[in-house]
Amino acid sequence: MDSEINSRPGWGIFWMIVTGLLFVGVTALVKTIGSRIPAAESAFLRYALGLVLLVPAIPALRRARLTPRLWLIFGARGAVHTVGVALWFFAMATIPIADVTAMNYLAPIYVTIGAALFLGERLAMRRLIAVLVALLGAVIILRPGLREVGPGHMAMLVTAISFGGSYLLAKLATDETSPAVVVTMLSVTVTIGLAPLAALHWVTPTLFELVTLFGVAVLATAGHYTMMLAFRAAPLAVTQPMTFLQLVWAVMLGALVFGEAVDPFVVLGGMVIVGSVSFITWREAVLKRRAITPPANATKF
Repeated sequence: MDSEINSRPGWGIFWMIVTGLLFVGVTALVKTIGSRIPAAESAFLRYALGLVLLVPAIPALRRARLTPRLWLIFGARGAVHTVGVALWFFAMATIPIADVTAMNYLAPIYVTIGAALFLGERLAMRRLIAVLVALLGAVIILRPGLREVGPGHMAMLVTAISFGGSYLLAKLATDETSPAVVVTMLSVTVTIGLAPLAALHWVTPTLFELVTLFGVAVLATAGHYTMMLAFRAAPLAVTQPMTFLQLVWAVMLGALVFGEAVDPFVVLGGMVIVGSVSFITWREAVLKRRAITPPANATKF
């Protein structure tokens, strides 16, 4: 069954390209809003408005039997994701789109490190080298001492760590309940987590800002859906390299629409990080195939 699901690489690449375009659309809309509304409030409104899109998942949530362990996982994930989302919105308002996009690629690297530290997964030498290379990519982007590293860049470092922790907790949750429940509970817990932060410095949004943030919710939800279609159509080793196109479009968007200077070091660092993530993904795919492929002398049915 898995081979049938992951046997359409062309469609996998197509849906991953669509996913990248949708997520670049998210960054464009957030950048359009600017910094008039505080970052925590913008993030809160995005998630609160997005709850409308999750109404079809209510039956699945009602049928789910949530254990105390799942409640703990959902609560912890909501907390770390809340931090990541709030800081991501802050970074979008303060640093170029390309910087945000490139540094966001670090999240899978932190997932790899976290899986080794907390889930007992083995960190082989090849994966360790790939992690170090990815961190070198982050150094290329930041260039401490050679360029000003602002609060937005520091926010993105914490954002990537937060999203990495969120993905690890999602992995634990999906072992015990359906993806629909996991996605719905994330939206609910993050909305609750952001509410008090938004209330601290509330600025009444205009109708345009509300419509724009609802558009952010729609594009983000669609992006997660098309990403699942891509993962279903082709292996990660095929779809992962396509994520680099998101950085290309982010650079073009920043330069052509928002007048941001193109920083070649950001592009180079992003390429290094994406290459490292793609290598890790490819190696995991190879090891998985070896694990399920019987030896040549084994009986085949």
